[in-house]
Amino acid sequence: MTKPWLDSYPPNVPHDIDIGRYRSLSHLMEESFKTNATRPFSVCMDQWMSYRELDEASAALGAWLQGLDLEEGARVAIMLPNIPQFAVTMAGVLRAGYTCVNVNPLYTARELEHQLKDSGATAIVILENFASTLEKVIGNTEVRHVAIASMGDMLGTFYGPWLTFAVRHLAKMVPEFSLALAQGRTVTPFKTALARGAARSLRPSHATHESIAFLQYTGGTTGLSKGAVLTHANVIAAVLQSEAWFSPALGRVGDLRKVNSIAALPLYHIFALTLCLLAIKLGSHLTLIPNPRDIGKFVEVLKRRPFHMLPGVNTLFNALLQHPQFKSVDFSSLSVTQAGGMAASEGTARHWLEATGCPMIEGWGMSETVAIGTNNPVTATAFSGSIGLPLPGIDIAIKDDEGRTVVQGEPGEICIQGPNVMRGYYNLPAESANAFTPDGYMRTGDIGVMDRQGYFRIVDRKKDMILVSGFNVFPNELENVISLCAGVVECAAIGIPNEKQGEAIKVFVVRSDPMLSEEDVARHCQQSLTGYKRPKYIEFRDELPKSNVGKILRRELRREKA
Repeated sequence: MTKPWLDSYPPNVPHDIDIGRYRSLSHLMEESFKTNATRPFSVCMDQWMSYRELDEASAALGAWLQGLDLEEGARVAIMLPNIPQFAVTMAGVLRAGYTCVNVNPLYTARELEHQLKDSGATAIVILENFASTLEKVIGNTEVRHVAIASMGDMLGTFYGPWLTFAVRHLAKMVPEFSLALAQGRTVTPFKTALARGAARSLRPSHATHESIAFLQYTGGTTGLSKGAVLTHANVIAAVLQSEAWFSPALGRVGDLRKVNSIAALPLYHIFALTLCLLAIKLGSHLTLIPNPRDIGKFVEVLKRRPFHMLPGVNTLFNALLQHPQFKSVDFSSLSVTQAGGMAASEGTARHWLEATGCPMIEGWGMSETVAIGTNNPVTATAFSGSIGLPLPGIDIAIKDDEGRTVVQGEPGEICIQGPNVMRGYYNLPAESANAFTPDGYMRTGDIGVMDRQGYFRIVDRKKDMILVSGFNVFPNELENVISLCAGVVECAAIGIPNEKQGEAIKVFVVRSDPMLSEEDVARHCQQSLTGYKRPKYIEFRDELPKSNVGKILRRELRREKA
């Protein structure tokens, strides 16, 4: 099959990557730790951690885990926000030869129990703020070892203890919990685990390309969440693909090790996780944002030092744009504004470019592809509205329901093949088989088209499509059009039952201008959308339901109307 997108690549971007350069993720990380020992790895609340400190702490944690006599490849759950303990734990688990199971810290007890039981995790590293949730379900799981971190554990000799005290006793953000020592269960403070591990030697990992590095759970939008099996080879490929793609823009910094990337998206999410591993590969550093919902403090952090890469979702960029102090930030060093996780809107992209001078670059990927799939060239000077080109080593085909490749320009399901694509879903052989076409492409559930230059555009998700009088209407198109209406901050479109049309379109709008009326929005839609695509109902909301990553949840809006 021809790959027209290769002719659209920026100069010096390779067509493929060589994952054979690294035996495992441990090899990749340890090479970086040695080379960049004296350089900074992260800064959180103005407290710095060097690569040497990351190396020593992760080796200690890994050695402590090995001392628990876990089986080879054992699953270790990580339930931490964006604090230094996350990278230490992730690296420690991988270097010890185990599998990371990233857990959303805001999970309910039901959600946590499902993920722990499904993954078979036998150990967990958790922030004490969320231990009360674990207490409710641990007896129903195979977890036998718990390491409990406090907020300030790795934030300095003086600031760290003060922060932990403030979080516990002033803000009262640590609900009471009791993880009683059942038979065979251990409960260890994080700093104690590091101290005990430092007295041991970390045995080298025997992980290979085919070993499981992460069980990365999907959002569960169609039911219970599923664990995407991501091997060391999958994740190495994604890191090298992102390095090849972003280097033309980050190269403006000169020494890539000087790049400062903003980690506001949660590191347990595949998007931010991949960029964290990219930072390790480059030897650059991360600015950790533990609570990006506090936009005022977030903006203050952006003011403190030059930053070069800002990944985010559309709703995060919107929230920043709405803050009165955002335009006072110095954007002269910003080289990449990477949008992903959900569709970016043209309206947001336009306002972002006006405010920062840095175009928003949209990409597309999934947990199942280690966040990597397509991306617009980082040399682009304007928002394109497309999801861009397949990254090096990736092949994408647009297929019909029978798995046949459709005619170029026709819509169909985006199907992907490449070294970054998951092995399958954990312990779900039937679902794993159904996820792939007979010729080895993974079905994504996204409907898209490819143009002659090899650029892809998502029309919508199969399940989100609205059927109006026999016509297919894609919410992404409606939301993009409505985002351009003056006074609209964000919006979401759904279909609701209608006797005459099958479904009618309802749009929920968050506005910045209180004078914006339903008639104004309807008039804007009339100018830009054909009759059957125009919303029948328009409702203003103060906010829209979102996932913890910031993705607007149309399913929640549909559930309200059920």
